[in-house]
Amino acid sequence: MKRLLVALVGLAAAYAALGLASPDWALEAEFGRLRWLAQAEERELEAAGHRWRYLEAGQGPLLVLVHGFTGSKENWLPLMRELRHDYRLIAPDLPGWNESQRIDGLDYGAIAQAERLIGFLDALDEPVVLLAGHSMGGQIAGLLAADHPERVPRLLLMSSAGVEFTRNDFVREIEAGGHPFAVRDRAELHRYLALVFTDPPWVPWPADEALARRRAASIDFERDVLARIGGEEAFALQPRLAQIAAPTLLLWCRDDRVIDVSAESRFRAGLPSSTSLVLEGCGHMPLMAAAPAVADAIRDVVPVLR
Repeated sequence: MKRLLVALVGLAAAYAALGLASPDWALEAEFGRLRWLAQAEERELEAAGHRWRYLEAGQGPLLVLVHGFTGSKENWLPLMRELRHDYRLIAPDLPGWNESQRIDGLDYGAIAQAERLIGFLDALDEPVVLLAGHSMGGQIAGLLAADHPERVPRLLLMSSAGVEFTRNDFVREIEAGGHPFAVRDRAELHRYLALVFTDPPWVPWPADEALARRRAASIDFERDVLARIGGEEAFALQPRLAQIAAPTLLLWCRDDRVIDVSAESRFRAGLPSSTSLVLEGCGHMPLMAAAPAVADAIRDVVPVLR
């Protein structure tokens, strides 16, 4: 028993030392576990003047999944796990974010990213049956669908930005010049998670330390993007809704404290063809917090080939 206790203490000390020296290993291990569960692989391509890093899983009709502000391709892994047997799934890091290339001085607002996303779809060189966007990614996907209706036969806007909605604390902080998603340390990371989830996932040390460091390193970039998407581009999609020909699924969580569910009715009123699903008991991240329900909704609108 004494030897076992000594061994356990030694393991704990080694874990702490490794976590202090290089916390990234824990975060990468978790991403690796999620990729394994989703049977997803990391890929890379060049498009629109940038190197893109993306996740790919499954086979069948192609779904392209676009993350939101401060998000990442890994946000889609719980949903990819649910859908991997039914579809081919591709989830990129948008240019400027995470593992995709960022070029100093370029515009990474929603309008510019929509044009880059067309370049990414061109590089994939196969028809997309559903373009899905979450939050800022929803506005990007919607702008692309308005400008290039022939490329988007079906559209999913999830907790999407781009239209007016009932003002909330999140909006008021942006209007006051703040950054509600700012993460500079572990405490702010957990505050951020509590904002976007009703039941935040457990992110243990040192994975939370690694994630906080990554976010802190990009905080100036985040502020620049937020100034665009929360300023002059905040409602850029709203006057373009009538140009979206694609049948559109609108998906929200009723308890979203970032983009209030009232946005759903604004989208519904402006789109020529849409259906809606409002989920209970989740916040701004249904793609992670309610992945089985989101997967069922996608299967309802995109035929599954058996």
